[in-house]
Amino acid sequence: MSIKRVTATEEALTLIDKLMQAYGSLMFHQSGGCCDGSSPMCFVDGEFKTGDSDVLMGYIGGMPFYMSGDQFEYWKHTQIIIDVTKGRGSSFSLEIPLGVRFLTRSRIFTEEELKALDVLNRR
Repeated sequence: MSIKRVTATEEALTLIDKLMQAYGSLMFHQSGGCCDGSSPMCFVDGEFKTGDSDVLMGYIGGMPFYMSGDQFEYWKHTQIIIDVTKGRGSSFSLEIPLGVRFLTRSRIFTEEELKALDVLNRR
């Protein structure tokens, strides 16, 4: 069973491709900050410095997606689904000038999926 902690909708993947064409390699980070800080943010790869407490959740569109460790504790039982919505967020994320923003949707993992994730985490 292949379980992903983070996935993206087709609309989000299309936007990621568009941003990659403009900026090159990207990275994503979701912190637990206030306002838009709790939204997924897209940066040119390396422009956001991750710390020891950040968790690499996986990859979307081939780009790494990190979450702050504190935020991960809240989300660890859910699959993160990155989507796009119209509207301008107030963050430094690369998509903001396009009049759209990434947002996080989620679903709770099943018991079976959680057990499979536990096995993956022990490797």
